[in-house]
Amino acid sequence: MRFAFHPGARVEYLQAVTHYEERQTGLGARFAMEIEGTIQRIIEAPDRWRKLEGEVRRCLTHTFPYGVLYAVEEDHVLILAVMHHSRKPDYWHDRAG
Repeated sequence: MRFAFHPGARVEYLQAVTHYEERQTGLGARFAMEIEGTIQRIIEAPDRWRKLEGEVRRCLTHTFPYGVLYAVEEDHVLILAVMHHSRKPDYWHDRAG
């Protein structure tokens, strides 16, 4: 199965990579690898993680305080948010729909 980012999710993902890289050289790359690994786990078994609301599910990363919110579409997984755990929890609602 393939995946696609919602434009807002892509922006927040890239901003987080930049943020971590500015904090420490190489940390941004480690964050990116963690998110990519999380997305791979989602693609391998998209129904494994619980639904948050409607058809939106969340898979947590192992190392960083982030979750990947996604919806399973007919032919792909749509990444709706790459969300820090302390961020306002409902900000992504306008992306689902």
